[in-house]
Amino acid sequence: MINNKKMSSSSLCVKEHQENRTTKPHQLPIYATSSFEFESMEDGIDIFTGKKSGHVYSRYGNPTVDTVSQKLADIEAFNTGLQAYGYLTSSGMSAISTVVLSMLKTGDNILTQSDLYGGTTEMFLKVISQSGIKTIFTDLAIIDEVEYILQTNRNIKLLYFETPANPTMKCIDIHHMARLAKKYGIITCVDNTFCTPIIQQPLAMGIDFVIHSTTKYLNGHGNSIAGVIIGHDEKYKKQIWTTLKLLGTTCNAWDAWLINNGIKTLPLRMQKHSENAMEVAMYLSKHPNVRTVNYNGLPDHPWHEVASKQMKSYGGMLSFEAVGTLKQVLTMINKLHFCTMAPTLGDVDTLVLHPATSSHLNVEKTQREANGISDGLVRLSIGIEDVHDIIADLQNALK
Repeated sequence: MINNKKMSSSSLCVKEHQENRTTKPHQLPIYATSSFEFESMEDGIDIFTGKKSGHVYSRYGNPTVDTVSQKLADIEAFNTGLQAYGYLTSSGMSAISTVVLSMLKTGDNILTQSDLYGGTTEMFLKVISQSGIKTIFTDLAIIDEVEYILQTNRNIKLLYFETPANPTMKCIDIHHMARLAKKYGIITCVDNTFCTPIIQQPLAMGIDFVIHSTTKYLNGHGNSIAGVIIGHDEKYKKQIWTTLKLLGTTCNAWDAWLINNGIKTLPLRMQKHSENAMEVAMYLSKHPNVRTVNYNGLPDHPWHEVASKQMKSYGGMLSFEAVGTLKQVLTMINKLHFCTMAPTLGDVDTLVLHPATSSHLNVEKTQREANGISDGLVRLSIGIEDVHDIIADLQNALK
């Protein structure tokens, strides 16, 4: 410890003081530091060479970030018998890109669905492709076709999908995908953002990696941007961490801390989101100005059976196709006053989005429409408010 009596006041101002902590904090502290001190040069060498564990630089790891990462991994693997690990990233998109660039090399292919979130599709085609990694789109619900592609294209190294899909709510059978991937030695990654581990646990169904945009339900309050990569096979762990630290796609302590606060109410929120969404879906399904409702909780929905097999409830996301022209649909959305127009999902309040003019704007129109993302499609992230207020706003707008 530095002797304060032997330094000037200006130096005293600069130097860190002895930490004045007597008891354990009840809440996780925010470690707002870019680097960490070594006790000696030998101590630093041992940490850098991997002889001992320790924090050195927050791009490599940070106590706040690492604590929340592991907490999310433990939730994702809860009751599965798996020992999972997690890495928080700067966003959901960086979680996807980090997995892809960790696992694949030039010449490798990704097999995925054609109704992905628009940003993911765009990243695969415009960014990942520049590394010589090709993306193949198909209907992952047609199992025989998927197996044929895997049989005939041995360059496929990653099977990537989201279920339910954004924004069509189409479900992919996770068990079938995991079985086929293992048969052909292919890595699997599932975007579990819509469900969270409270509703769906892909690791337990044989998936290698789960990613989330923690910005959405895990945080739940719309005040942070981050993502997480969760895996359970130790042989991939170092690859993920190496790519993460060298690309600099790591999360910061403040966003990690906000996620930690949000997680505390996650089960309560997901229950209420699901209950409200079911009521809204039932209301919309009977409305004369609504052509179709995409919600897996509806018994007549085409993906109800698959969803019921792998999801504990049906979540808070739905979409519906309104009757009318693009102009009429946009006018209808503008009449919403209780629901908020915002390009995100998973917050505590109800959010509305028009995919064709926002999230899927840069996806080819033919691809959009072939997957049910028409000009009339409206996506709703149902909040935890009084459901009667949500329905009243929709009723007024749909007149």
